[in-house]
Amino acid sequence: MSLWSSFRGRRKEGQKDGMGGSAQPPKQDYEALKNRCLRNGCLFEDSAFPAVLSSIGRGPLLRKLPPRLQWRRPPELHSDPQFYSAKAKRLDLCQGLVGDCWFLAAVQALTLHQDFLSRVVPLNQSFTEKYAGIFQFWFWHFGKWVPVVIDDRLPVNEAGQLVFVSSTYKNLFWGALLEKAYAKLCGSYEDLQRGQVSEAFLDFTGGVTVTIKLAEAPGNLWDILTRANYGRTLIGCQTHSGDERVLENGLVDGHAYTLIGIRKVTCKSGPEYLVKLRNPWGKVEWKGDWSDSSSKWELLSPKEKIVLLRKNDDGEFWMAFKDFKAHFKLLVICTLTPRLLSQEVGQTWSYTMQEGRWEKGTTAGGPRKSLRDTFWKNPQFLLSVWRPQEGRTFPMPCSVLVSLIQKPRHKHRNWNSLLAIGFYVFRMSKFYDDQRRLPREFFLKNDPLSSPKDFLTEKEVSQELWLEPGTYLIVPCTSEARQASEFVLRVFSRKHIFYEIGSHSSVVFSKEIEDQTAGQDESFTKLFEKYPEINAAQLQKILNHMTWSSLGRAQPLFSLDACQGILALLDLNASGTVSIQEFRELWKQLMLYQEVFHKQDIHGSGCLNWAQLQAAMGDAGIVLSGDVCQLMLIRYGGPNLQMDFVSFVHLMLRAEKMEDVFQNLTRDGKGIYLQKPEWLMLALYS
Repeated sequence: MSLWSSFRGRRKEGQKDGMGGSAQPPKQDYEALKNRCLRNGCLFEDSAFPAVLSSIGRGPLLRKLPPRLQWRRPPELHSDPQFYSAKAKRLDLCQGLVGDCWFLAAVQALTLHQDFLSRVVPLNQSFTEKYAGIFQFWFWHFGKWVPVVIDDRLPVNEAGQLVFVSSTYKNLFWGALLEKAYAKLCGSYEDLQRGQVSEAFLDFTGGVTVTIKLAEAPGNLWDILTRANYGRTLIGCQTHSGDERVLENGLVDGHAYTLIGIRKVTCKSGPEYLVKLRNPWGKVEWKGDWSDSSSKWELLSPKEKIVLLRKNDDGEFWMAFKDFKAHFKLLVICTLTPRLLSQEVGQTWSYTMQEGRWEKGTTAGGPRKSLRDTFWKNPQFLLSVWRPQEGRTFPMPCSVLVSLIQKPRHKHRNWNSLLAIGFYVFRMSKFYDDQRRLPREFFLKNDPLSSPKDFLTEKEVSQELWLEPGTYLIVPCTSEARQASEFVLRVFSRKHIFYEIGSHSSVVFSKEIEDQTAGQDESFTKLFEKYPEINAAQLQKILNHMTWSSLGRAQPLFSLDACQGILALLDLNASGTVSIQEFRELWKQLMLYQEVFHKQDIHGSGCLNWAQLQAAMGDAGIVLSGDVCQLMLIRYGGPNLQMDFVSFVHLMLRAEKMEDVFQNLTRDGKGIYLQKPEWLMLALYS
């Protein structure tokens, strides 16, 4: 008897929570629902996103559906259904009847990074072990990672073929279920029609998305693309506007693609720059130079031709970089840190997020148009930027990235009309300690340092700024006054404080670190009055008597050995002690590590696994490859390959110190030359 047939005839288990009228996903306890189904011997049926036509949509998509549409679970569709297989080719998904190429292009980019994928798609789910017809996915939803629970009933035609996303491996279903979860988040399958790759990238990572108009691309675009392709990035692109019509050259207008590779090749006439793309349809390819049937391949050596050329109608193809720039409109790059935007070496980025609201009649002040406008009523955010370490020479000025995201006002994605949004940046000549909102007079007397070139009707607008250390004011607004919406404002830089003026909301990340440091400063001062320098034993006593607010019940216990290791990293003059200035800097770093550790330790276990460790280090600005991260887990983690907070602190301090060492020794930012004593010092030090 098959697993599926053993469930036939048993009663259903539903869930009363509905979608509600807001844009927030319903709150459903995955573990509780699954355990209830297992206990009652039934399969989950999600009444919050039921197997009915309204979950598909109410408009033109219904007319595309095959007659006698059915909803079936994977065990009904295949004798050996699998959720995910690491052995299968990653780019195996094909678009269905929904016009969601933007979503699928982003998903396929996601599959190129196992740690990114496993954050969105828990890969340990299956149709065998404790199967209850219920699955869970995670999305970054306006500043928070939120779970979305679904049942596994999928729409199929009369022949049992999936109507929407499918896999070239007929027994794999993670892609179809991910699309269903995203449809639930957006309101319906029809709400996935039309979109930008950047929107899906943001929902999959919460990262920094940069959109480059290829007609206005910078001269170093190939260098940017090279750094992106070999970094922790997702890359997509879109052709010029259209109705997804196949052109004579094989491209599809109004269509999104995934960029999956780049290559510089050598021909008899000189170097050629190539990009490799994938069509989410899983078919229909470019027909020009360097396509599968192009004669250009004869210009390469036989070995290079064998490596690069695959004559399959699978939607994957190469094309010349110059043709790519001519035939595509947008290049979209998403990275978890803004390092792509800056070529500085040895950077550590901090991240701050604030939520705000434009309200009619109060804070929806509109743009800065005239001396009589209401611009000054908009929400105001204070940003203080400084160099990471005083007394050190760093490239000037500081790189700061600002991202403004508007929240939807309706649970159905396509029922929301996006507002045209932007933000202004002003330089502050003094710090306003009273934290009162700046009056109209300030904006009459001061011109903005940066203002929107255009207000854009996009979910997210972002800009990289180069700011001298100091205090600034950021004012987000809409293109017209009295337009109401909620928004998320994010700042990425090396070090900063960021909070809303006149708001009682708590300041998170970098500002919270400052607050916690300030709260402890009096006790620190008293301690160092008694002991001008503290040793490892005293450091151990301090750290073990602190309250680590974000870690909850999993309070860390620092051993003497761990504290000796920390001192060795901080103690530059080999005295075996640290001063109050060095300790204050350490405390700020510990508060940052606490935040990123807590962010990734979603189950509150007090430990990080491989994917969580790599993500936490990325959040703190240290980007490691998967292999190196695995080695770090073996070196610094426990026997079960889990890393606790104390070990994480030790690893992060060492990684940051080694980045500083590299920056001090390198001359060109690419490599270093070491004499034997220096090599021995580094080898023993690490």
